[in-house]
Amino acid sequence: MITVTTMDIPGKKITKTLGIVKGNTVRTRWIGSNIVAGLRTLIGGEIPEYSDLLIHAREQAQERMEAEAKKMGADAVVNVRFTISEVLASVIEILAYGTAVKF
Repeated sequence: MITVTTMDIPGKKITKTLGIVKGNTVRTRWIGSNIVAGLRTLIGGEIPEYSDLLIHAREQAQERMEAEAKKMGADAVVNVRFTISEVLASVIEILAYGTAVKF
């Protein structure tokens, strides 16, 4: 599945727009990670516990979006975007969305 943030794909002609596709995931870290991350804020720098959480959450949201596009018979998803929102304290939702298209 081709997935791009642009409106078109060089060398491909979009012949049909199938509609919006999306995939999301809601994640939280276990208490131990939150404690370690809290301590890291005292010295500054990257907090790898949260970086890893976001990397895996984005990947899962994108995989779910692509699965929805495949069910529709899409060849690609264009104009892909990600959003993140806080659902509760220490609970986030990552949403991936775009437009499913045929060549």
